[in-house]
Amino acid sequence: MTDKTMDDAAEADAAAEGAEGAAGGRKKLLLIAGAGVAVLLLVGGGAGAYFMGFFGGKKAEEHKPAEAVATTYFQLPDLLVNLSSANRRSNFIKLKITLELAKPDDLNRVKAMQPRIVDNFQTYLRDLRVEDLQGAQGLFRLREELLLRINAAVAPAKVTDILFQEMLVQ
Repeated sequence: MTDKTMDDAAEADAAAEGAEGAAGGRKKLLLIAGAGVAVLLLVGGGAGAYFMGFFGGKKAEEHKPAEAVATTYFQLPDLLVNLSSANRRSNFIKLKITLELAKPDDLNRVKAMQPRIVDNFQTYLRDLRVEDLQGAQGLFRLREELLLRINAAVAPAKVTDILFQEMLVQ
């Protein structure tokens, strides 16, 4: 054989080894990636089985949050109040309000103080103007003011929220 054919043969052998090496590298990479995915699936499945209670872990029922205390509501009588006005035209507000109480035990206290609550609401509402009640900010301010007045009247009981069932401003 000539030197040229020997060089060509050596180059062909080197190219074949390089191709096998590249294919072998890809095979190793795929094998490692497959093994990693298998390990992740086993760990994830084991953790899921543990939390479902298959291996003595906590049962799903034990993870439920504690049930909330039953909320108590109290409906006030409808209020119809003449609003303050600079002109001769009369403006009225009609409210239907439900109170949300902190504890069911507070219901008796709120019932006993209902005349004082209505009086406090009437006094406050008579000083309002139609402009004071406009928009979401006006409604928010009204809720906050009424909540302050009612909690002062029924203390030590606690009213957590005032729910407007109906509100008509004329």
